Amino acid sequence: MAVKPVTNLGRSGLSDWLIQRVSAVVIALYTLWLIGYLLSHPDLTYAQWAGLHQYFPMRLFSLLAVLAMAAHAWIGLWAVLTDYVTVRLMGGRATALRVLLQVGMVGALLAYVIWAVDILWRG
Repeated sequence: MAVKPVTNLGRSGLSDWLIQRVSAVVIALYTLWLIGYLLSHPDLTYAQWAGLHQYFPMRLFSLLAVLAMAAHAWIGLWAVLTDYVTVRLMGGRATALRVLLQVGMVGALLAYVIWAVDILWRG
């Protein structure tokens, strides 16, 4: 009987790797698009910025970027907590601490995603 990790996102190293790479591409595209928009609008006003975010495609792209950042952060922080808190810091005896930190991380990421959804879709 094989032991399966229950705290990683993709349930396997390959799927976590793929999620990490795809989310990085989404984050990079979103960042480049925003930089391009800001450079092409040097005298950007709040009304223009708010107007940009009223368009459905922009809201959708922003939501996709937020979800990509949450997935990217989860996988990266899960790896750090698993590798360094459990193994390096505590010699493999810190499972309760790691789980507590992971639960806190999930709570923070969930709060950020809910907050972003509220900002993007409240109208």
